[in-house]
Amino acid sequence: MTGTGDRSLPPVDRHPAGQPAGRVRHPALVYPAGCLLFSVGAHFFIRSRLGTDPLDVFALGVLEHLPLTIGICQAAVAVVCIGIWAGWNRRRPVLSPFVTFFLCGSLIDLLQWAGLAGHLRLGGYPLMLAGAVLCAYASSLIIMSGFGIRAIDLVAITIRQRWKWPFWCGKGLIEAVLLAAGWLLGGPVGVGTLTFLVFVDLLIEPFVRFNRRYLDIPDRGFAAPAPARQGAPVSG
Repeated sequence: MTGTGDRSLPPVDRHPAGQPAGRVRHPALVYPAGCLLFSVGAHFFIRSRLGTDPLDVFALGVLEHLPLTIGICQAAVAVVCIGIWAGWNRRRPVLSPFVTFFLCGSLIDLLQWAGLAGHLRLGGYPLMLAGAVLCAYASSLIIMSGFGIRAIDLVAITIRQRWKWPFWCGKGLIEAVLLAAGWLLGGPVGVGTLTFLVFVDLLIEPFVRFNRRYLDIPDRGFAAPAPARQGAPVSG
């Protein structure tokens, strides 16, 4: 699942020339660094108390009507997105997004317990904006790692590759649907929600270009997949 040249990798994990361009010394650190920074950004969002991301708005809206948990609601959205991705790309569903789901969730719980934001003496809007930048940059690292790409981002990358839309359009479309559904179900919407929807989605692709150009980080996520051989069996 994690090898660069493995034919079982999803198409977003492949590069048409084999190895993605880039000279970063430790590419294996890109993914855990992305998960850590995303967790810090999410922690900042929570502590800012100015609103949450569209996925959580949807989850909290569902909880107004069903006796579930936020984790179960988010996992259900992930399953749907992975199913859409797998069907669209004629691939077997991937499990690596759930590794990110579990890892980031655990790190957020740890940061909430440690109270990192309180030690920085930031609050409100500065904390929210810092969280937005961190979540956007972290998302770019996770995508570029080619492993554990978040389920919504997988679908957004496919939209980018198939329909030639900017990444933020595809991701924004999915999250706008979740936001509208969550709001109709009674989920909380705040200025932080709109900040996440606009700034995080808009910044991810520029950060990918920055990392690729100035930090020489290999791009295993946005890199276009190699053309499938005619008659080749579908692999996951």
